[in-house]
Amino acid sequence: MTVSDNTRGLVLAVLSSAFIGASFILKKKGLKRAGVSGTRAGVGGYDYLLEPLWWAGMFTMLIGEVANFVAYVFAPAVLVTPLGALSIIVSAVLAHFMLKEQLQKLGILGCISCIVGSVVIVIHAPQEHLPSSIDEIWMLATQPAFLAYAAVTISIVLVLVLHFEPRYGQTNILVYLGICSLMGSLTVVSIKAVGIAIKLTLEGINQITYPQTWLFISVAVFCVVTQLNYLNKALDTFNTAIVSPIYYVMFTTLTILASAIMFKDWSGQDVSSITSEVCGFITVLSGTILLHTTREQEVAPPAVGCQHTSQWLSATYLPKESGCPVYILTEGLKSEAYYKMSTGSDQDKQ
Repeated sequence: MTVSDNTRGLVLAVLSSAFIGASFILKKKGLKRAGVSGTRAGVGGYDYLLEPLWWAGMFTMLIGEVANFVAYVFAPAVLVTPLGALSIIVSAVLAHFMLKEQLQKLGILGCISCIVGSVVIVIHAPQEHLPSSIDEIWMLATQPAFLAYAAVTISIVLVLVLHFEPRYGQTNILVYLGICSLMGSLTVVSIKAVGIAIKLTLEGINQITYPQTWLFISVAVFCVVTQLNYLNKALDTFNTAIVSPIYYVMFTTLTILASAIMFKDWSGQDVSSITSEVCGFITVLSGTILLHTTREQEVAPPAVGCQHTSQWLSATYLPKESGCPVYILTEGLKSEAYYKMSTGSDQDKQ
Protein backbone atom coordinates (compact mmCIF):
# COMPACT_ATOMS: atom_id res chain seq x y z
CA MET A 1 0.00 0.00 0.00
CA THR A 2 1.45 3.35 -1.08
CA VAL A 3 1.40 6.16 1.47
CA SER A 4 0.66 9.55 -0.05
CA ASP A 5 2.91 12.55 0.50
CA ASN A 6 0.10 14.36 2.33
CA THR A 7 -0.20 11.46 4.79
CA ARG A 8 3.54 11.55 5.49
CA GLY A 9 3.34 15.28 6.03
CA LEU A 10 0.33 14.85 8.33
CA VAL A 11 2.04 12.29 10.58
CA LEU A 12 5.21 14.37 10.81
CA ALA A 13 3.23 17.54 11.57
CA VAL A 14 1.36 15.84 14.45
CA LEU A 15 4.62 14.51 15.95
CA SER A 16 6.17 17.93 15.52
CA SER A 17 3.33 19.59 17.43
CA ALA A 18 3.71 17.18 20.35
CA PHE A 19 7.43 17.87 20.72
CA ILE A 20 7.11 21.63 20.24
CA GLY A 21 4.24 21.86 22.76
CA ALA A 22 6.36 20.10 25.38
CA SER A 23 9.36 22.29 24.57
CA PHE A 24 7.44 25.46 25.53
CA ILE A 25 7.01 24.13 29.05
CA LEU A 26 10.60 22.98 29.49
CA LYS A 27 11.97 26.28 28.19
CA LYS A 28 9.59 28.26 30.37
CA LYS A 29 10.71 26.40 33.50
CA GLY A 30 14.33 26.97 32.53
CA LEU A 31 13.73 30.68 31.95
CA LYS A 32 11.99 31.03 35.31
CA ARG A 33 14.88 29.31 37.11
CA ALA A 34 17.41 31.53 35.35
CA GLY A 35 15.41 34.65 36.22
CA VAL A 36 15.58 33.84 39.93
CA SER A 37 19.38 33.81 40.10
CA GLY A 38 20.35 36.09 37.21
CA THR A 39 19.18 38.57 34.59
CA ARG A 40 15.90 37.72 32.89
CA ALA A 41 15.85 37.08 29.14
CA GLY A 42 13.04 39.59 28.80
CA VAL A 43 15.40 42.42 29.76
CA GLY A 44 18.37 41.21 27.73
CA GLY A 45 19.88 38.53 29.98
CA TYR A 46 21.34 35.24 28.76
CA ASP A 47 21.65 33.33 32.05
CA TYR A 48 19.12 30.82 30.72
CA LEU A 49 21.93 29.40 28.57
CA LEU A 50 23.30 27.81 31.77
CA GLU A 51 20.01 26.09 32.60
CA PRO A 52 19.78 22.35 31.70
CA LEU A 53 15.98 22.56 31.51
CA TRP A 54 16.17 25.29 28.89
CA TRP A 55 18.52 23.15 26.81
CA ALA A 56 16.20 20.17 27.24
CA GLY A 57 13.44 22.37 25.87
CA MET A 58 15.66 23.44 22.98
CA PHE A 59 16.52 19.81 22.16
CA THR A 60 12.83 18.86 22.25
CA MET A 61 11.98 21.83 20.05
CA LEU A 62 14.78 20.86 17.66
CA ILE A 63 13.26 17.40 17.22
CA GLY A 64 9.88 18.98 16.61
CA GLU A 65 11.25 21.49 14.13
CA VAL A 66 13.11 18.79 12.20
CA ALA A 67 9.86 16.82 11.92
CA ASN A 68 8.11 20.01 10.87
CA PHE A 69 10.86 20.72 8.34
CA VAL A 70 10.38 17.34 6.68
CA ALA A 71 6.59 17.70 6.81
CA TYR A 72 6.79 20.84 4.67
CA VAL A 73 8.66 18.86 2.02
CA PHE A 74 5.80 16.38 1.64
CA ALA A 75 2.71 18.53 2.25
CA PRO A 76 1.57 22.11 1.55
CA ALA A 77 1.77 24.79 4.24
CA VAL A 78 -2.02 25.07 4.30
CA LEU A 79 -2.06 21.53 5.74
CA VAL A 80 1.07 21.50 7.91
CA THR A 81 0.93 24.93 9.54
CA PRO A 82 -2.61 24.84 11.05
CA LEU A 83 -1.78 21.52 12.72
CA GLY A 84 0.51 23.55 14.95
CA ALA A 85 -2.65 24.13 17.01
CA LEU A 86 -2.02 20.70 18.50
CA SER A 87 1.13 22.09 20.12
CA ILE A 88 -1.05 24.64 21.93
CA ILE A 89 -3.18 21.84 23.34
CA VAL A 90 -0.07 19.98 24.52
CA SER A 91 1.45 23.10 26.11
CA ALA A 92 -1.87 24.08 27.73
CA VAL A 93 -2.33 20.67 29.34
CA LEU A 94 1.29 20.44 30.49
CA ALA A 95 1.22 24.03 31.79
CA HIS A 96 -1.84 23.14 33.85
CA PHE A 97 0.04 20.38 35.66
CA MET A 98 3.67 21.54 35.58
CA LEU A 99 3.41 25.34 35.77
CA LYS A 100 0.13 25.52 37.70
CA GLU A 101 -1.38 27.76 35.01
CA GLN A 102 -5.10 27.11 35.37
CA LEU A 103 -6.96 25.51 32.45
CA GLN A 104 -10.69 26.24 32.70
CA LYS A 105 -13.56 24.18 31.29
CA LEU A 106 -14.00 26.55 28.35
CA GLY A 107 -10.31 26.04 27.66
CA ILE A 108 -11.04 22.35 27.14
CA LEU A 109 -13.76 23.37 24.67
CA GLY A 110 -11.12 25.48 22.91
CA CYS A 111 -8.86 22.44 22.64
CA ILE A 112 -11.72 20.44 21.09
CA SER A 113 -12.37 23.25 18.59
CA CYS A 114 -8.71 23.17 17.56
CA ILE A 115 -8.91 19.44 16.93
CA VAL A 116 -12.16 19.69 14.95
CA GLY A 117 -10.80 22.52 12.80
CA SER A 118 -7.60 20.59 12.17
CA VAL A 119 -9.57 17.54 11.00
CA VAL A 120 -11.56 19.69 8.54
CA ILE A 121 -8.34 21.14 7.13
CA VAL A 122 -6.78 17.69 6.77
CA ILE A 123 -9.80 16.35 4.88
CA HIS A 124 -9.85 19.20 2.36
CA ALA A 125 -6.10 19.86 2.06
CA PRO A 126 -4.81 20.16 -1.52
CA GLN A 127 -2.32 17.76 -3.08
CA GLU A 128 0.84 19.74 -3.69
CA HIS A 129 2.80 19.96 -6.92
CA LEU A 130 6.49 19.90 -5.96
CA PRO A 131 8.91 21.98 -8.05
CA SER A 132 11.33 19.90 -10.10
CA SER A 133 14.43 22.06 -9.48
CA ILE A 134 15.84 24.88 -7.36
CA ASP A 135 15.64 27.10 -10.43
CA GLU A 136 11.87 26.64 -10.49
CA ILE A 137 11.69 27.54 -6.79
CA TRP A 138 13.84 30.61 -7.45
CA MET A 139 11.41 31.73 -10.16
CA LEU A 140 8.58 31.42 -7.65
CA ALA A 141 10.54 33.39 -5.04
CA THR A 142 11.35 36.23 -7.45
CA GLN A 143 7.85 36.76 -8.80
CA PRO A 144 6.65 40.34 -8.12
CA ALA A 145 3.89 39.32 -5.70
CA PHE A 146 6.23 37.46 -3.34
CA LEU A 147 8.97 40.09 -3.61
CA ALA A 148 6.40 42.68 -2.51
CA TYR A 149 5.38 40.49 0.43
CA ALA A 150 9.02 39.99 1.49
CA ALA A 151 9.75 43.73 1.25
CA VAL A 152 6.74 44.66 3.37
CA THR A 153 7.59 41.96 5.92
CA ILE A 154 11.20 43.07 6.34
CA SER A 155 10.14 46.73 6.60
CA ILE A 156 7.64 45.98 9.38
CA VAL A 157 10.21 43.88 11.27
CA LEU A 158 12.74 46.72 11.15
CA VAL A 159 10.17 49.18 12.47
CA LEU A 160 9.23 46.80 15.30
CA VAL A 161 12.86 46.14 16.27
CA LEU A 162 14.16 49.70 16.03
CA HIS A 163 11.17 51.71 17.24
CA PHE A 164 8.58 49.64 19.10
CA GLU A 165 10.72 47.08 20.96
CA PRO A 166 12.69 49.58 23.10
CA ARG A 167 9.46 51.37 24.05
CA TYR A 168 6.79 48.71 24.26
CA GLY A 169 8.52 45.31 24.20
CA GLN A 170 7.96 44.68 27.94
CA THR A 171 4.30 45.72 27.94
CA ASN A 172 2.86 44.69 24.57
CA ILE A 173 3.15 41.03 23.58
CA LEU A 174 2.45 41.82 19.91
CA VAL A 175 5.88 43.43 19.53
CA TYR A 176 7.92 40.28 20.24
CA LEU A 177 5.44 37.89 18.63
CA GLY A 178 5.00 40.14 15.61
CA ILE A 179 8.72 39.89 14.91
CA CYS A 180 8.65 36.10 15.46
CA SER A 181 5.66 35.58 13.18
CA LEU A 182 6.79 37.81 10.34
CA MET A 183 10.24 36.26 10.26
CA GLY A 184 8.64 32.85 10.68
CA SER A 185 6.67 33.20 7.47
CA LEU A 186 9.93 33.77 5.58
CA THR A 187 11.53 30.91 7.49
CA VAL A 188 8.89 28.43 6.33
CA VAL A 189 9.12 29.23 2.62
CA SER A 190 12.93 29.17 2.82
CA ILE A 191 12.97 25.86 4.70
CA LYS A 192 10.51 24.39 2.23
CA ALA A 193 12.82 25.42 -0.63
CA VAL A 194 15.83 23.87 1.13
CA GLY A 195 13.88 20.69 1.91
CA ILE A 196 12.83 20.25 -1.71
CA ALA A 197 16.44 20.82 -2.83
CA ILE A 198 17.66 18.12 -0.39
CA LYS A 199 14.91 15.73 -1.50
CA LEU A 200 15.81 16.20 -5.17
CA THR A 201 19.51 15.75 -4.38
CA LEU A 202 18.83 12.47 -2.56
CA GLU A 203 16.86 11.32 -5.60
CA GLY A 204 19.95 11.88 -7.78
CA ILE A 205 19.22 15.39 -9.08
CA ASN A 206 22.00 17.43 -7.46
CA GLN A 207 20.83 20.86 -6.27
CA ILE A 208 23.66 21.61 -3.81
CA THR A 209 25.86 23.26 -6.43
CA TYR A 210 23.27 25.96 -7.14
CA PRO A 211 23.94 29.29 -5.36
CA GLN A 212 20.19 29.72 -4.84
CA THR A 213 20.19 26.70 -2.53
CA TRP A 214 22.77 28.29 -0.25
CA LEU A 215 20.92 31.60 -0.33
CA PHE A 216 17.76 29.87 0.88
CA ILE A 217 19.80 28.13 3.62
CA SER A 218 21.27 31.46 4.75
CA VAL A 219 17.86 33.12 4.89
CA ALA A 220 16.42 30.19 6.83
CA VAL A 221 19.23 30.21 9.42
CA PHE A 222 19.01 33.98 9.94
CA CYS A 223 15.23 33.89 10.34
CA VAL A 224 15.32 30.93 12.75
CA VAL A 225 17.90 32.61 15.00
CA THR A 226 15.84 35.81 15.04
CA GLN A 227 12.68 33.87 15.86
CA LEU A 228 14.28 32.02 18.78
CA ASN A 229 15.71 35.22 20.25
CA TYR A 230 12.39 37.04 20.32
CA LEU A 231 10.40 33.96 21.29
CA ASN A 232 12.64 33.60 24.37
CA LYS A 233 11.92 37.22 25.26
CA ALA A 234 8.18 36.69 24.85
CA LEU A 235 8.18 33.51 26.96
CA ASP A 236 10.19 35.16 29.71
CA THR A 237 8.05 38.30 29.82
CA PHE A 238 4.54 36.91 29.34
CA ASN A 239 2.48 33.91 30.38
CA THR A 240 2.86 30.75 28.30
CA ALA A 241 -0.94 30.65 28.08
CA ILE A 242 -0.82 33.98 26.26
CA VAL A 243 2.30 33.43 24.16
CA SER A 244 1.34 30.07 22.64
CA PRO A 245 -2.07 30.89 21.13
CA ILE A 246 -1.24 34.40 19.93
CA TYR A 247 2.00 33.22 18.37
CA TYR A 248 0.15 30.37 16.70
CA VAL A 249 -2.56 32.62 15.24
CA MET A 250 -0.12 35.20 13.89
CA PHE A 251 2.47 32.71 12.66
CA THR A 252 -0.07 30.44 10.98
CA THR A 253 -1.91 33.25 9.23
CA LEU A 254 1.26 34.85 7.87
CA THR A 255 2.79 31.51 6.88
CA ILE A 256 -0.27 30.41 4.92
CA LEU A 257 -0.32 33.81 3.23
CA ALA A 258 3.38 33.66 2.31
CA SER A 259 3.13 30.08 1.06
CA ALA A 260 -0.03 30.80 -0.94
CA ILE A 261 1.70 33.73 -2.64
CA MET A 262 4.95 31.90 -3.40
CA PHE A 263 3.90 28.28 -3.99
CA LYS A 264 0.28 28.94 -5.04
CA ASP A 265 -1.04 26.24 -2.68
CA TRP A 266 -4.68 26.77 -3.62
CA SER A 267 -4.12 26.68 -7.35
CA GLY A 268 -6.42 24.11 -8.98
CA GLN A 269 -8.75 23.70 -5.98
CA ASP A 270 -12.46 24.36 -6.29
CA VAL A 271 -14.30 26.99 -4.26
CA SER A 272 -15.91 24.37 -2.02
CA SER A 273 -12.59 22.92 -0.85
CA ILE A 274 -11.03 26.32 -0.28
CA THR A 275 -14.09 27.45 1.69
CA SER A 276 -13.93 24.31 3.84
CA GLU A 277 -10.25 24.92 4.58
CA VAL A 278 -10.93 28.53 5.52
CA CYS A 279 -13.79 27.45 7.81
CA GLY A 280 -11.53 24.83 9.40
CA PHE A 281 -8.84 27.45 9.92
CA ILE A 282 -11.34 29.87 11.49
CA THR A 283 -12.50 27.05 13.81
CA VAL A 284 -8.90 26.48 14.88
CA LEU A 285 -8.37 30.20 15.45
CA SER A 286 -11.58 30.36 17.50
CA GLY A 287 -10.37 27.47 19.62
CA THR A 288 -7.03 29.12 20.32
CA ILE A 289 -8.71 32.41 21.23
CA LEU A 290 -11.15 30.61 23.52
CA LEU A 291 -8.30 28.73 25.11
CA HIS A 292 -6.42 31.97 25.62
CA THR A 293 -9.30 33.90 27.18
CA THR A 294 -10.02 31.20 29.76
CA ARG A 295 -6.50 30.87 31.10
CA GLU A 296 -5.44 32.76 34.18
CA GLN A 297 -2.92 35.50 33.55
CA GLU A 298 0.47 35.25 35.18
CA VAL A 299 1.82 38.20 37.13
CA ALA A 300 5.10 39.52 35.76
CA PRO A 301 8.17 39.47 38.05
CA PRO A 302 9.19 42.66 39.82
CA ALA A 303 11.27 45.22 37.98
CA VAL A 304 14.64 46.14 39.41
CA GLY A 305 14.67 49.27 41.51
CA CYS A 306 10.90 49.43 42.17
CA GLN A 307 10.00 49.02 45.82
CA HIS A 308 6.78 50.04 47.49
CA THR A 309 5.35 48.99 50.84
CA SER A 310 2.02 49.50 52.44
CA GLN A 311 0.12 48.60 55.59
CA TRP A 312 -3.25 49.66 54.24
CA LEU A 313 -6.18 47.42 54.97
CA SER A 314 -7.61 47.34 51.46
CA ALA A 315 -6.61 46.64 47.87
CA THR A 316 -4.97 49.78 46.55
CA TYR A 317 -3.43 50.84 43.25
CA LEU A 318 -0.34 53.02 43.38
CA PRO A 319 -0.06 55.29 40.34
CA LYS A 320 2.69 54.74 37.82
CA GLU A 321 5.90 56.36 38.99
CA SER A 322 9.36 55.64 37.67
CA GLY A 323 7.94 53.06 35.30
CA CYS A 324 6.53 50.66 37.91
CA PRO A 325 2.81 50.68 38.69
CA VAL A 326 2.19 48.57 41.79
CA TYR A 327 -0.83 46.81 43.20
CA ILE A 328 -0.99 46.30 46.97
CA LEU A 329 -3.15 43.64 48.54
CA THR A 330 -3.01 43.71 52.31
CA GLU A 331 -4.36 41.56 55.05
CA GLY A 332 -3.96 43.11 58.46
CA LEU A 333 -0.41 44.41 58.75
CA LYS A 334 0.94 41.93 56.22
CA SER A 335 1.21 43.25 52.67
CA GLU A 336 2.06 41.70 49.35
CA ALA A 337 3.10 43.73 46.33
CA TYR A 338 2.28 42.59 42.85
CA TYR A 339 4.37 44.35 40.24
CA LYS A 340 3.05 44.55 36.72
CA MET A 341 4.86 46.02 33.78
CA SER A 342 1.79 47.61 32.25
CA THR A 343 0.26 50.98 31.54
CA GLY A 344 -1.72 50.83 34.77
CA SER A 345 -5.13 51.08 33.14
CA ASP A 346 -8.22 50.85 35.31
CA GLN A 347 -9.24 47.54 33.78
CA ASP A 348 -6.04 45.95 35.12
CA LYS A 349 -6.59 46.92 38.74
CA GLN A 350 -7.11 44.10 41.14
